[in-house]
Amino acid sequence: MDNFKDKELIQQVWDKGLILPGYDKDAYRADHCGAIIQRDMYNDTSGPLSMGWEIDRIKPLSYGGTSDLSNLQPLQWENNRKKNEDYPSWSCRVKASDQKNIYINKS
Repeated sequence: MDNFKDKELIQQVWDKGLILPGYDKDAYRADHCGAIIQRDMYNDTSGPLSMGWEIDRIKPLSYGGTSDLSNLQPLQWENNRKKNEDYPSWSCRVKASDQKNIYINKS
């Protein structure tokens, strides 16, 4: 997985996450799938269903995508890995339910 290091870019991608009502928008967001991600868990893939997240290229480089901000989004790390395996026909693996992440697609 890519490890983007530019702090400004990381923040810009974080800001693209969905704001969750009732949560501190600087600490928690939701990804494209609805999974909860935590700002200080960038590149933390230490556990299943965690709030760790990665920067995802919406359209992967191998399909002609770029690393421009317009093509980047925050994704919970398991959703990102699932997407990388199944693009362009991918489905989410993790979403939030009752203020925690759950599997919706374990395959």
